[in-house]
Parts: sequence; C-alpha cells; structure tokens
Amino acid sequence: MALGACIIVMNLYYVQPLLHQLRGDFHVSTATATALMTCTQIGYALGLAFVVPLGDIIPRRKLVVGIFLLAALMIGVGSFITSFTFFVMLSVLIGLTSVGGQVIIPFAADLAPEEQRGRVIGKVMTGLLMGVLLSRTFAGLIAQAWGWRAVYVCAAVLLVGMAGVMHFALPQEPTRSHVRYRTLVMSSWLLITKHRQLQKRAYLGSLLFAANSTLWTPLSFHLAGAPFKYSNAVIGLFGLFGVAGILAANAAGAQADKQRTKVMTVIGAAILMVSFVILGIGQHMLMGLAIGIIVMDAGMQTVQITNQSVIYSLMPEARSRINSAYMVCCFSGASIGSYLAGVVYSSYGWTGDCWLGGIFGAAIVIPALVWRAPATTSVSTS
Repeated sequence: MALGACIIVMNLYYVQPLLHQLRGDFHVSTATATALMTCTQIGYALGLAFVVPLGDIIPRRKLVVGIFLLAALMIGVGSFITSFTFFVMLSVLIGLTSVGGQVIIPFAADLAPEEQRGRVIGKVMTGLLMGVLLSRTFAGLIAQAWGWRAVYVCAAVLLVGMAGVMHFALPQEPTRSHVRYRTLVMSSWLLITKHRQLQKRAYLGSLLFAANSTLWTPLSFHLAGAPFKYSNAVIGLFGLFGVAGILAANAAGAQADKQRTKVMTVIGAAILMVSFVILGIGQHMLMGLAIGIIVMDAGMQTVQITNQSVIYSLMPEARSRINSAYMVCCFSGASIGSYLAGVVYSSYGWTGDCWLGGIFGAAIVIPALVWRAPATTSVSTS
C-alpha cells in the first residue's frame, strides 16, 4: 500500500522542478507556467470529490487497479503534447486520475486495529511522502538526461507495473451495500456539515496545503535564476530535503494514538510558520533554503497526520467519503496557493512568497491554539 501510494502521488509533482524549463519550451510567462501545477491540483480535487467516495461501495482493490491504469494512460499522453493549452487541459485529467493513494489510505485505516491506527496511517503516509520527495528528484534527473517528456513516459511505465502488483497484493473485500452514486457523492459534503471536527481539520488542511504550494511552486524559478542557476537535476534533488516530513509523519502518528492531537497540531503549525522566516532570511544561501525546506515539511506532515488521525475516528464505515471531503478542501487550498504563489512571485519575488507562506502559517497556528481538543474516543457509527 505504501509503495502504491508512493508511485501514484508522484504524478502530481513531476512538473514542479520542470516549470522553468516548460516556461521556456512553451514560451509562456512565469505566472502562466504555474497554471500547470494549479490545474493538476484542481483535477486532483475533482478526483477526490467524485472518484474517492467510490471506495465506500466498490471493492477497493478493483477501484485502485482501475485508477492506476487510467493514470498511466493520462500521463503517457502528456509525453506527446506540443500545445501549452492542451497541456493545461491534460494536467486536470492527470490530477483527476492520480487519487489512488487517497483510496489506499482509508483502506489501510480499515485494516488497522483501533489502537494502532495512527501508526498505520503514518506508515502508509511514509510511502506517499516518499513519492512526493522522489517525484521532484526523479523528474529532475530524468529531464536532465533525456528531456522532460521522458519523465512522463517513465511515469506511465511505473503506473502500469504497479497496477499489476496491486491486483495481486491488495486483500479482497466483502460485497458492499449498493448506494446511488449521486447520494454517495452528496453524502461526502453532508459529513462536513455534520462533524465539527471535520470542519476544523478541513480548514487547517486547506491552509496547510496552500502554504506547501507557496514554497514548492515558485522554487524551480528561484533556483534556476541568479545567484544559483541550477540545472534540472540539482533542482530536483531539493525534494530530498523534505525527508524530515517522513520522520515527522511517523512521530505524529504515534502521538495521535496517545490522544495528543491538540499539542501536535500547535507544534506543527508553529514549525510551519517559522520555516518561512528561515526561507526568507536564507533565500540567497543553499543552507538557508535547505533548512527552511526541512523545517517546513516537518511542520506540514505533523499537522497532516494529526488531522487524518482525528477525521478517521469519526465514522469508520465512511472513511473514504470523509477522506474525500477532507482532501478536496486540502487540494482546493493547494491550487489556490499555487496560483497566488505564481502571481506573488512574478510581482514581488521570493520575499513576497515567504510573506504569503507566513500568513498561511499564522492562519493555522492561531485557531489551533484556541480550539479545544476532540474527545479521546469519539467514534461515531451513525
């Protein structure tokens, strides 16, 4: 499950270290180039809203394999695109078909014992985080050697191979009760109105992902320009600095099992906000950027794993729909963050983006301090 989540989530982030090259190849502006990332995240949000809820009625092994094959088709087509307009449209479809990891995570939560759910989520999220990190490095190295189109060819091959692995590796599930698709999708949004904790965590998640996009979307432009002037390969290697997020994910999962959700949320949000101060001060230094990325990713994953541990305890029989509603909010925030980051970077440079990220961080930490922690064993089965 961790490996599957790793490979399919990579689709969302291949483009980030390549944006400066795509800007030149397609002869578009910086702000226009960032539309590729924005549209990928919009497509992912649509997939979360309309595909992920199917995990509550369709056997998830069958659903996951189908999603992987469709994702392989979409990203394979990307290697042939010559029109920027069509590439933007395809980016929506790539995002839409890359939601397999968000079907896998609640599946893993269902299989886990109650007292170990946080740690199990943390382990599967470790795979997903490895995908986020490796996608940027993988894309940078492949593009440096064979061009950016080869990145999409290799990605398609990986997805087809993983579809076969998942077909044999994932466990069978019993037949589920039939629910009309429209009712299923609508019920995801009704869950937000029903659960106060889901509302809070969705708010935090949307700002969390907006802050993450504020760092990663303009980073390739910043590193490709003076004083760095790095190649695709070197820019891609910056993704490895986020390895701290993997350690934070596992630590946060263990603390969530001990019902320390409020303190971990506050700590993670504070770390996130501080990271943008570091990124601003060290914007012209390799070490400053590296430390800022490490700190930011650790803060983000601390809050994210805590959020997921809380929401998965709300309605065990509807985890796919709860995950769908939550992650739609997250990636809606991510797409807004990518758009704003591109606009702000075009006008105010890296310093402006650090201010933007700091504002997102403050908007997380302040309510996290005020809100009360959820009840220790509030599991609803209604």
